[in-house]
Amino acid sequence: MSADFLTAFSRLPSRQQRGVRSMIARFERDPTASGLNYEKIANARDPNMRSLRIDGGYRAIVLKPEKGDVHLLLWAAKHDEAYRWAERHRCSINAETGALQVYRPRGSAPHASREPGTSSMPNSSGTSAMASAPIVSGTRDSDEPTLFGRLKHRQLVRLGVPAEMTEEVLQVRSEAALDELATRLPVEAYDGLFLYMAGDAYETIILERETPPKSIDPTDYPAALAHNDSRARFVRIEDDLELEKMFNAPLERWRVFLHPSQRRLVERHWNGPVRVLGGAGTGKTVVAMHRARWLAREVAGDKRILFTTFTRNLASDIESNMRSICTPEEMNRIEVTNLDRWVQRFLRGKRYRFRLSFGREPRAWKRALDRRASDLPYAESFYNDEWEHVVQANSVATQEEYLRVPRTGRGVRLNRGTRARIWPVFEEYRALLAERGIMEVADCYRAATALLQENETGANYASVVVDEAQDLSAVAWRLIRTIAPPGKNDLFIVGDAHQRIYSRFRVILGRCGVDIRGRGRKLRLNYRTTEETRRWASRILGSCSIDDLDGGVDANTGLYSVAHGPEPQIKRFADREAQAVWLVHYLTQLMDQNESMRGVCIVARTTAERDAIGEALVNSGLHVSALEAESPDRASRGVRLATMHRVKGLEFDRVVIASANSDMVPLAAAMNATDAESQERISAETAERALLYVAATRARKELIVSSFGEPSPFLA
Repeated sequence: MSADFLTAFSRLPSRQQRGVRSMIARFERDPTASGLNYEKIANARDPNMRSLRIDGGYRAIVLKPEKGDVHLLLWAAKHDEAYRWAERHRCSINAETGALQVYRPRGSAPHASREPGTSSMPNSSGTSAMASAPIVSGTRDSDEPTLFGRLKHRQLVRLGVPAEMTEEVLQVRSEAALDELATRLPVEAYDGLFLYMAGDAYETIILERETPPKSIDPTDYPAALAHNDSRARFVRIEDDLELEKMFNAPLERWRVFLHPSQRRLVERHWNGPVRVLGGAGTGKTVVAMHRARWLAREVAGDKRILFTTFTRNLASDIESNMRSICTPEEMNRIEVTNLDRWVQRFLRGKRYRFRLSFGREPRAWKRALDRRASDLPYAESFYNDEWEHVVQANSVATQEEYLRVPRTGRGVRLNRGTRARIWPVFEEYRALLAERGIMEVADCYRAATALLQENETGANYASVVVDEAQDLSAVAWRLIRTIAPPGKNDLFIVGDAHQRIYSRFRVILGRCGVDIRGRGRKLRLNYRTTEETRRWASRILGSCSIDDLDGGVDANTGLYSVAHGPEPQIKRFADREAQAVWLVHYLTQLMDQNESMRGVCIVARTTAERDAIGEALVNSGLHVSALEAESPDRASRGVRLATMHRVKGLEFDRVVIASANSDMVPLAAAMNATDAESQERISAETAERALLYVAATRARKELIVSSFGEPSPFLA
């Protein structure tokens, strides 16, 4: 079954969807049964195209190669639309890569309207198509140079371009023309051409792809279906249960289909830790989930897989999604939890008795601050950040250690004498915590690390998969390194420092014992947001220096989205009431168009602002559903409301970032909590920009940003 067949299935009326289920069952029993009307299509571009009867008015398109017993479900629609699809499309094995491809060559029979539900960019199988086949902009005689003129015919085919479409590709003279052609190309062809256009060398692109077989049989469809490019758009139906799971959620194709670049990361034995970077929407978490499932199948013995992330919300969402792709047996081997919860359970299992504090313990911290030297010019916020990012992050226990510890990124230099005068505050605080049986999170991490190091058997995990790596502290990474001792398939790490919203300070994995040299990878294809939204969100980060989690810089270049849409809208209102009136009008219009409110999320910087917006909507008679700390209730009615932090890891058709005012984005309290040190200020602003970036990239189709009064300077 092709990914496009699932898309077509999702658009069928419910009666015809039931008919597809029945048709497949009857076909499996007897392909020649008379009621199926299994027949050739007279005007099909591909002579192997066949049709199957769903009911009196609907047909499915199937490919039956000349030899073998393979049948490929390709498309389903009303009778005439299905036959037009078959007249335009080809399905063949690429002579250079060995992958099975579905594409639409130039010269298809013209039609005035677009096929129902198709998009202007390729989906994961690259076969979404416009009803007409426009000639690519430009001609051979144009003065404008072609983008791919230096590539030979065979090189284009090696990039994934079907042989009969190479002449069209050689006419491309602009990015817009390539986007136009992309609706008819296999997705790996568009990927390769885009990267080449963006400046990647042909040799570099090819090296990152699957090595083709030495000999390719253009009639061997079973072999072609085993190729990673083919597996990105075709899935073999193993049993009726798997088929039913696909039909129950046909648009959640991430559960079944992986892009080749993703699959190469998932299905492989690695000789050490792997770090995968990627911008928002590139499928990092999807890759991590499939990696955990693959490891659960591969690992022998009774050891388990630990899948951990930073927050409880994300862990809950991930566990729910994992259950949709894993069998019960696989889930029994995978533990999904956030790291704080894991370490608490571990310590309590070791008979540790403590009260956990997720920040400073107020009374103890206040008493400790009384030990400050009165002539030192540092604010309370300085001591707070010094404790968290220097003392706790580096497991500093004594004054002598504090005198020597590096303070990279702290902004203010401290000589040994000044450090010695600061230390009594931290010494007093640590003593008060011990006296009261209180442990901060970092203390828990250190205690668990020490226990695991004493026990050579470790925590009995074969592998640890880490999501949202950018938000974990150095002491957390030292714990993770101990949970999964060095070895094959030990750590699989995904993250994006552009989305660092819980920690302002960088961690260098290599300094925490996590050696990723030679095993750093990056995902560049955005599946979630439109290209217009992606570019707008990227501009929010501007010239901020973003790290690669290991001491380098992640420029976030070479990324692109598979879909296009409207430019993000920026709306400004005189006051809060005017913004509320517009929100009610906007949501009412969507409801009049039969849009589901579950696919709309209004995002605010703070909980108080979120609730104020929600109250205004409720007073206007609208239903709202606030996303709280736990996993969102997907069945509840109404438009979703969320804070910028809570929306992390989620996605919606339409996102409205509301109240993006100058005192809210960036949040004045977050900026004022830092000293006037340049590095501290830069880190705080970068974190606030990252929050806006995260919120904006939750949108699949439409992004709107509204403000009242003075707008955020980030919107300038």
